[in-house]
Amino acid sequence: MPRSIQDILDHGDELARRFEDYEPDEADERPVEEYLLERAALDRARSERQIVEAIAKARSAGISWNAIGKILGTSAQAAQQRYGAVVERV
Repeated sequence: MPRSIQDILDHGDELARRFEDYEPDEADERPVEEYLLERAALDRARSERQIVEAIAKARSAGISWNAIGKILGTSAQAAQQRYGAVVERV
């Protein structure tokens, strides 16, 4: 849907007006600790995804589960049990 430059400028003005007129409501607020916990959970999920991708590449390069387990600070069996089925799907 093509828009004219004037449509875009008008939309920008409307957004600016809404931002300037915004009055926070107590329901909009949440404790900093809740926000930090959410960020930490997202970071952990991203890290877990990176680990799975790295293990998949390592396995396709012939790296043993024993070596992967050592890098992860666990046994080969524990690493394979945790990541083996997931890595096969990647």
